[in-house]
Amino acid sequence: MRVQPEQPTSPPAPEVRTIRVEGGKGWITGLAQIWEYRETLFFLAWREIKVRYRQTVFGAAWAVVQPIALMLVFIAFAGILHLKPKGGIPYPLLAFTALVPWTFLSQTVVTGAGSVIKDSSLVSKVFFPRLIMPLATTLALLLDFVVGLVVLALMMVYYGTYPPSAAPLAALLPFVLLLVATGLGAGTLFSALNVMYRDVRVAVPLLIQVWLFASPIAYSASLIPAKWQLVYALNPMASISTGFRWILLGADPPAGGTVAVSTGTALLVLLAGVVYFRRAERVFADVI
Repeated sequence: MRVQPEQPTSPPAPEVRTIRVEGGKGWITGLAQIWEYRETLFFLAWREIKVRYRQTVFGAAWAVVQPIALMLVFIAFAGILHLKPKGGIPYPLLAFTALVPWTFLSQTVVTGAGSVIKDSSLVSKVFFPRLIMPLATTLALLLDFVVGLVVLALMMVYYGTYPPSAAPLAALLPFVLLLVATGLGAGTLFSALNVMYRDVRVAVPLLIQVWLFASPIAYSASLIPAKWQLVYALNPMASISTGFRWILLGADPPAGGTVAVSTGTALLVLLAGVVYFRRAERVFADVI
């Protein structure tokens, strides 16, 4: 009797499991995730600082090159147009006081808009709250902002102009927070739009140029007619630049109504940016 050899049996197919990683929904969960990944936030911010000044000759001095260059251009135009600030404030000081926050705002918007695209390899491979990316660029640019304030303080000593308040830094804090909220909100909104529509990277520099001349940087906000002041305050830089000049140089203070309108606009932009970013980040890895 011939015995048939047993046929080898194939091993059972391994069980395939699909694991889907999603960001938490809701504001509390989102903030909790950012806090949980705070080390990643600080690492990306520190990397942003090192990359910006790597292999540079002047290092952090580049943080003041742009405002100084714009100040020199504004001085030339002020001479042609015979612009004379009120209260005997030197025009270079008037312009540079507004250029310091403007430089921070413009760079925050531009670098924030490209933050997600720049780290596309991380987006497609590693999970972390994507909102950390534009937030990290904002934190990194705070160093440039501080350097600009130091140069501004040296200019004030040179011109013999001193803050009228005994505690100018404390009074300046609300306007700094308004500045950060505006820059972070616009940068976050454009960073999400830049992933979905790549022509945003071309539109943002154009927007920044228009925004510069629509803001009281080269001139004082008092030149705007009174009936248009509230409409003009829809641009947060109207209150920010006026507030900086008021606290540091003793210029005319911004009206309470204009500050309220600018604050509402900044908070609305920040809210719109975060909400749209949180909705769009679910498809970032697929689109990139």
